[in-house]
Amino acid sequence: MTTTGILYILLGIAAFLVLALIFIYNNLIRKLNRAKEAWADIDVQLKRRHDLIPNLVEAVKGYAGHEKNVLEEVVKARSAAMGAGTPADKLKAEDALSKTLKTIFALAENYPQLRASENFMGLQDELTDTEDKIQAARRFYNANVRDYNTALAVFPSNLVASVFRYKPYPLFEAAAGEKEAVAVKF
Repeated sequence: MTTTGILYILLGIAAFLVLALIFIYNNLIRKLNRAKEAWADIDVQLKRRHDLIPNLVEAVKGYAGHEKNVLEEVVKARSAAMGAGTPADKLKAEDALSKTLKTIFALAENYPQLRASENFMGLQDELTDTEDKIQAARRFYNANVRDYNTALAVFPSNLVASVFRYKPYPLFEAAAGEKEAVAVKF
């Protein structure tokens, strides 16, 4: 074999490695962008939820004004959720907000005139619809993050990911209280 033949083989191997590196890098970028897009979808639904809460609080205030501590907790939880920065912080804050919203709906059980209010029922329906959309967005996010995190962990893309310092994204998981079985009593 001549030196030019060996040179062509080495150039072919180098070209293959460069193309493989480009393919792997672009694949990681696609997966990262999908995860970011999925996070943006969650943010859109959370903003919708945050926009509904003041109206819900006002509707409850009119019927259950003396339940100020519950309403203040909801407002405080909403502010914390809106101010959370990282996905992990946002997850904790949103879980706290979900818990306080459940107290409002439990509170409504004590006020039949509130449950009969068209305004409250409309807001409750919109909030329920938004919660369903948030759950769908979380599932979409988790699927994309799973694919991205898997790409970060498997060979050979893990080598490229470590060179470019890609970090795994956190998955949305159910809060501790949501994992427990619901007790049904008759």
